[in-house]
Amino acid sequence: MEPFVQNIRWDTAKEPSLFLLPEWMSVDERLTAGFTGREGGASGEPWTGLNIGLHVGDKEESVIINRKRVTETLGWPFEAWTCAEQVHGNRVAKVTLAERGKGRARMDDTIAGCDALMTDVPGVLLASFYADCVPLYFYAPDQGAIALAHAGWRGTVGEIAQRTVSAMEEAYGVRPEHILAAIGPSIGGCCYEVDGPVITEVERVIRELNLTDSLKFDCLQMKENGKGSLNLKEINRQIMIKAGILPSRIELTTWCTGCRTDLFYSHRVEGGKTGRMASWIGIRER
Repeated sequence: MEPFVQNIRWDTAKEPSLFLLPEWMSVDERLTAGFTGREGGASGEPWTGLNIGLHVGDKEESVIINRKRVTETLGWPFEAWTCAEQVHGNRVAKVTLAERGKGRARMDDTIAGCDALMTDVPGVLLASFYADCVPLYFYAPDQGAIALAHAGWRGTVGEIAQRTVSAMEEAYGVRPEHILAAIGPSIGGCCYEVDGPVITEVERVIRELNLTDSLKFDCLQMKENGKGSLNLKEINRQIMIKAGILPSRIELTTWCTGCRTDLFYSHRVEGGKTGRMASWIGIRER
């Protein structure tokens, strides 16, 4: 069953399209987690709709309106929205109350030099941005700790999922087998063809994961032209399992951003001139 459930509420042009994680939200009514679509925003062409990215050439005021629409729909204050610079690396940053709200309205105010954020502070809404890359979610109910990681192919081969689990374990005493994880809407192997340099790095990670032939094929399918169809979702799932997360506790989306440009932005399918979606996770204050 698809874990990210579409919340169709944008018919007034003021309600953003959201894809929620209801299974997680049922664990704790204070938890919110999900992914934005492309409908119900204020951005004009070519970012038409709910563009969440400040770095793609859209009007700053339109992006801020869109971000505020998301937080208002979730019932959160815009001041809680907290995000990272995202440099396609694998560094994980710990968010304290002092960093709450960083990057919500300005690119130069983001938490610099990292692609993953974690916190155990209630009232902090973590967010990160996508147009094909893989959103990774982490939730440790016992410690009230949460994390988001942005995994493009570089972050994936840098095993940002493993680094996030290790960082949560060190900072909050989280046991990997107690973590709930989710892999959100992103480009699938059906739409993501890669060549030599990427294949070399991906094959290295696949070897290190010591996968069965069947799982290797699920992760990377080579073609006669020397290119390959890359399934970043499955590779990240395998890295999560390697990190100690139980397979039964990993939610895996079926949504492909490349196939569904009616619902999502896709950098690859739309030739690079497009908007960005956001993943988010937060636990309200009591």
